[in-house]
Amino acid sequence: MRISVMRLARRLRAERVDGTLTLSQLATLGTLDRHGPMTLGELAAHERVQPPSMTRIVTGLEEHGLVAREHHAIDRRLVIVHLTEEALGLIAADRRRRDAWLARGLRELTPDEHEALRRAVPILEKLAGL
Repeated sequence: MRISVMRLARRLRAERVDGTLTLSQLATLGTLDRHGPMTLGELAAHERVQPPSMTRIVTGLEEHGLVAREHHAIDRRLVIVHLTEEALGLIAADRRRRDAWLARGLRELTPDEHEALRRAVPILEKLAGL
């Protein structure tokens, strides 16, 4: 199972729109997209990396024009990171491309295989810790 999941993940990564971003940068964009703007510390906790690592990840994303930083409205010592419009477009295009690839593959499956996958989704999410 591990090998199959890794192969599927690798194949989905191959469908990425922007090949210049690292997996850590893509994961950070996904976290901001799902959870909204947050501090560097919150982002580091979500991604399970040390704050200095998250600072480097965000700096790289900022250089690509995909995130912006602003000071917290109440506590000016905190920096809030949020997605730019360019990032939202990139994320949407990336999802469309990967969804299309997956849909093509799913069309090849039998109804029984579709049902087996439908039943497996909650189990896979539980394993992934979602």
